[in-house]
Amino acid sequence: MKIVHAADLHLDSPLSGLTEYEGAPLDEVRSATRRALAALIETCVEEAAALLLIAGDLYDGDFRDYSTALYFTEQMARLREVGTRVVWLRGNHDAANRITRHLRSAEHVTELSCSRPETVVFEDLGLAIHGQGYGSREVTDNLVQRYPNPRNDLTNIGLLHTALDGREGHAPYAPCSLNELTAKGYDYWALGHVHAREVLSTDPFVVFAGNLQGRHVRETGPKGATIVEIDGGRVLSAEPRVLDVVRWETATVDATDCSDVLDVVDAAASRLDELAQLADGRVLAARVTIVGRSPAHGVLATREHQLENELRAHALERGDVFLERIVVKTVGRLTAEALAERRDALADLFRSFAEVTEDESALEALRQEVLAPLTGVAAELLRDDEVDFREILADAQRLLEGRLLEDAEDGS
Repeated sequence: MKIVHAADLHLDSPLSGLTEYEGAPLDEVRSATRRALAALIETCVEEAAALLLIAGDLYDGDFRDYSTALYFTEQMARLREVGTRVVWLRGNHDAANRITRHLRSAEHVTELSCSRPETVVFEDLGLAIHGQGYGSREVTDNLVQRYPNPRNDLTNIGLLHTALDGREGHAPYAPCSLNELTAKGYDYWALGHVHAREVLSTDPFVVFAGNLQGRHVRETGPKGATIVEIDGGRVLSAEPRVLDVVRWETATVDATDCSDVLDVVDAAASRLDELAQLADGRVLAARVTIVGRSPAHGVLATREHQLENELRAHALERGDVFLERIVVKTVGRLTAEALAERRDALADLFRSFAEVTEDESALEALRQEVLAPLTGVAAELLRDDEVDFREILADAQRLLEGRLLEDAEDGS
């Protein structure tokens, strides 16, 4: 018998901040979560799965109309036709008090309670599914402590949306320890909330399936679900199945040996080609970052738009690459040691950059000075605590170095 464990579908997640340009496959990127769900259903059909488990964050939050819920209902109907049952629970993104337009589930789809842990038993499958969904977004209680004891005559599966004892980039909801899970006596723990696949234990199996589809450049690499095989009441395996339809990657390109913009374009295009091949027919959504102490640094600072559009042209020629963003982080040929030996206004300027960056009070004073005349969106963005003002200064320094210091060095 096979069951499929998925989590964090974030169906119809609004993807903001995507750069629009002529011919960019934005529609394919924006519809990725729906197409990944369709791929998940197709996998259940192909594997003749007895059960699909969804460990939270089926939805990304409340939605404007019923189309998202209708699409989920449509996909669930395909599973009813082949006899695959579904058990799901809510996570922090689709907590009961956040979703107003979810439709009533069909008979073969069971949503676990958000008020207390409950057990759903499938006697014909020999399975007991234990779990509790989120009634509100911020669940800080240890839910596992109240999960039911295992049924000795059945294979027991725990369904849980949790960060365990903490995972970087994920809020610490429903905290618990791995020892608590393994001591519970269940045969398999189907976890959600953490977007990277992780197998924490194989005796018993404790698995984060990861999210079904990457949604932005911080969710790179293959994504999908886990195929769980059970025989004679024992969990034999828990194997990953790649199901994403858009592959997010970061392409770092070393421009050390590049002398002009077209050299950089060629190097970046080559790296994009490599990543596109690894994406195995999927659309590749990539952020390109150019690094290195490069002779091309000065010209990149003044002709970044050429770099950007040359790479977009390459993406359009391929047809399967979307450029999310291009970031130039090259540095010029003038080293810190050479700068220290100079005795001119430019050297003083760049020394002041270093001094401000290392001095917290000076950095804050500069920040406030920059913010003072700003209003509207510009001020809101720079006042955001997540904005790294040091990185803004570093970008300014790179730009100035490219436009000023390279010429000064050549004429010195």
